[in-house]
Amino acid sequence: MTDEESAVVMDRDEIDELLGTGGVGVLALAEENDPYAIPVSYGYDGDDVYLRLGFGEDSEKKQYLANSERVVLVVTNEGDLGWESTVVRGTLSEIPEASIDGTVVEAIRSIDIPFFTIYEEAPRELEYQLYRLHPDEITGRREKPPVGIE
Repeated sequence: MTDEESAVVMDRDEIDELLGTGGVGVLALAEENDPYAIPVSYGYDGDDVYLRLGFGEDSEKKQYLANSERVVLVVTNEGDLGWESTVVRGTLSEIPEASIDGTVVEAIRSIDIPFFTIYEEAPRELEYQLYRLHPDEITGRREKPPVGIE
């Protein structure tokens, strides 16, 4: 069985439901031919994805962010009817604290960005920055339900 036979393309409503108001995904960056992927928490407002990224003193992530013109966020879920995933491709831009206007604040308040940390440094020793991933492509696939179940 090929992927085409075992998967169904998700429509935008299904993708929006999967992305929900936030969760955890994998952010993929690249510097030339050197890929770099990290787990991140994110929030989604129906248009853009917001990422709160933490940086240690010698952050490899910062280097990849500076050199990645486009990024990819992959979000997966396994539910009662099987797996589903979405891929968000686009450009990532830093949201400077001084430029966070009421619209951005309102969007951020309406989303649930889970907090988790995987750093050796204490959270207070990290530098945090808010980023916006503006999608130029969002795709989704879900497992094809067994015959007779939809």
